[in-house]
Amino acid sequence: MALGPGKTARRAAHRLRRHLGSLPVDVITAHYPDQHGQVLLNIAWPPTTQAALRRTAEEAGQSLEQMLEQTLRRALDQYDRDETERLRRAVTHLLTGTTPAHLLTALGHVLARTPGAAPW
Repeated sequence: MALGPGKTARRAAHRLRRHLGSLPVDVITAHYPDQHGQVLLNIAWPPTTQAALRRTAEEAGQSLEQMLEQTLRRALDQYDRDETERLRRAVTHLLTGTTPAHLLTALGHVLARTPGAAPW
């Protein structure tokens, strides 16, 4: 982890990117969301990838940043839906062999022993 000063997350990320020079760092991210709940990603694309992404964004009538944000948001939303469905299937399977009360009790015990979980 590296910390970089700046008046904004964007400035800090750009300053850190310049400071790191040619080190093989793919992504720099702000650790805390800004006042709009956004987390900054500073991504170092190879020139050919960046050119292709810019062309795709222009064809869609968007800025590169808009296109990437929209694409990332869709991917995260899909991940949330997939994870929710996976957990639904797992819970349904668990309930075929036990009662909801036993499952909740077991879940409570596991969560109580999970590092970083809120205390009961």
